[in-house]
Amino acid sequence: MPTAGGGTWLPDEVHSDSPWLAAIVTARPKQWIKNALVVGAAGAAGALGHDDVPVRVGLAFVAFCLLASGIYAINDVRDAAEDRLHPRKRFRPVAAGDLDPSVATLLGVGLLSTGVALCVAVRPLLGLVAVGYVALTVSYTIALRRVAFLDIAAIAGGFVLRAVAGGVAAPVTLSRWFVLVVTSAAVLLAASKRHAELRRTEQAGTGGRSVLARYGAARLRLIIAGSAAVALFAYGVWAFALPDVDGIPWRPLTLLPFAACLARYGVLIRAGAGEAPEELLLRDRWLAVCGAVWLVLFALGVHAAG
Repeated sequence: MPTAGGGTWLPDEVHSDSPWLAAIVTARPKQWIKNALVVGAAGAAGALGHDDVPVRVGLAFVAFCLLASGIYAINDVRDAAEDRLHPRKRFRPVAAGDLDPSVATLLGVGLLSTGVALCVAVRPLLGLVAVGYVALTVSYTIALRRVAFLDIAAIAGGFVLRAVAGGVAAPVTLSRWFVLVVTSAAVLLAASKRHAELRRTEQAGTGGRSVLARYGAARLRLIIAGSAAVALFAYGVWAFALPDVDGIPWRPLTLLPFAACLARYGVLIRAGAGEAPEELLLRDRWLAVCGAVWLVLFALGVHAAG
């Protein structure tokens, strides 16, 4: 299926008789891009150039990738029956019968245990953040995803905990405005997922999850617009809070590509995309260009300040 950006879906599933490949697909490595926020949070605080911070933050990133993959494996076992009714999720290894549920469960438990242990090894406090992340994501799977607004809050909370993990691993205190940027942007992503899911089910004439009916398209669009506005405002305050470096306003300059990313994402949402944010980040060329410009300017600012 083509995306609004002209690419193709990067599938979460590959049919194979190999249990190893099925296990890798179940771990969904392409989703690890979300954990870049662990590194980004430390970078936003200007801590990546200090002592052994890059090592600690790098280990935290790896740990959260393991945690996320562990959750995916366990979720796939729990949601197998529901996934078989979904146009794309039905090809996931567990739902398709390519990976035995017991093996997937062992994989999930092993990944979660390793991820938490690695976090504890980096810093005990990071281990608590990891446990909180697991508790939140499991709660979302079991109950919160069926409760309007709490489902969006839970998804957003997962992103916030990733940012907190980066700050704890460094360790460094995160700006309240930066945390607000992360929170509002996460609400935007979560609401966009619901909006795209609602649109897909309406166009297909199939019954979606009951929680979608409690939102409605108009309410979701309001949440999307409001969270985007808050994200842009908070980012502006955060960006202009730091002084120029050698007369160059590096951080304020990043506001331009950030705003462009929000605008492009809005266009994609109106086109019906957004159910899989990681696919848009990986496949949409304009979003990739805006993100690359932001990253270059941000990196230059961090280097100049260091």
